[in-house]
Amino acid sequence: MATLAAGAVTFSREASSTFRITDGRDIDMKLHTYLNFGGNCAEAFEFYEKHLGGKIIAKMTFGEMPDKRQVPPGQENNVLYERMSIGETDLMGNDVPPGRYQPMRSAYLSLTVGSSEEAERVYALLSDGGEIFMPMEETFFALRFAMLRDKFGANWMIIHERPMPPRA
Repeated sequence: MATLAAGAVTFSREASSTFRITDGRDIDMKLHTYLNFGGNCAEAFEFYEKHLGGKIIAKMTFGEMPDKRQVPPGQENNVLYERMSIGETDLMGNDVPPGRYQPMRSAYLSLTVGSSEEAERVYALLSDGGEIFMPMEETFFALRFAMLRDKFGANWMIIHERPMPPRA
């Protein structure tokens, strides 16, 4: 877990998984998703925390950087780094300078939920003000599935998986 405060950064080792790779070495790693936002990272993370049950565990703005000379003009309140736990993973993000931000393309946050009702609830929240690529519907692989870009620019797949028959 990381704790960030104005002028101070403290890190402690977090639990991760050890994997054996093909050459026989054991490696310790954890894969996270990191999103860039166009000035609304804090708003997006607060929304995800409130509506998706996440918990913000770290946040630092550009204005909280120890060396104020490195703060881009007009970016003092933008997010330099933010991290939240959501479901079984951590989501990280920041605000990129104006002119460099582009909405997410060709990658999705895939959110698996436990019921069709929860899929519909999350879909309604995330699609509000966003762009729907595939409306919520039943598919051959899911009881409910949708693809969209939320109002913050993040792409989502929402799925309530169809129970699969056991493999022979």
